[in-house]
Amino acid sequence: MAARTLEQRRAENALARVRELESRSELFRKRYRAYVDRMGPAIVMNGLGQALAMELASAGANPCHDDERAHRELYRSLQAWLCREGDGVYPGAADLLTEIAGQPEERYLLAQAEALAWLEWHKKFCRAFFPRGEEGED
Repeated sequence: MAARTLEQRRAENALARVRELESRSELFRKRYRAYVDRMGPAIVMNGLGQALAMELASAGANPCHDDERAHRELYRSLQAWLCREGDGVYPGAADLLTEIAGQPEERYLLAQAEALAWLEWHKKFCRAFFPRGEEGED
């Protein structure tokens, strides 16, 4: 069997993450989908570090509501992909923001590009499997 391309691994991981979250409440899935839709533009406008810091800030220290949990899970999804063992941008790192802050700019730019590439797949799968929120619903 031929080795899978990086693009195939991105798609596989992005779909697996959606499958892991499918059993969550409808409100959680609506919120998560909305936050995934916004993450790419947030990264482009503000940079990966600031976009991730906002996700954690929006989750709060102890997420207890579906909207806060959705922010936390999006952060975890990106962290898991970027810090995966083997060919991750920060292989085996325990905290993505610490790595982003402490590594050279070239590594940061690679992480940002990789996050955007993974999010393209994840966004498509979220749109396919998670309900859409109502107009004006955050």
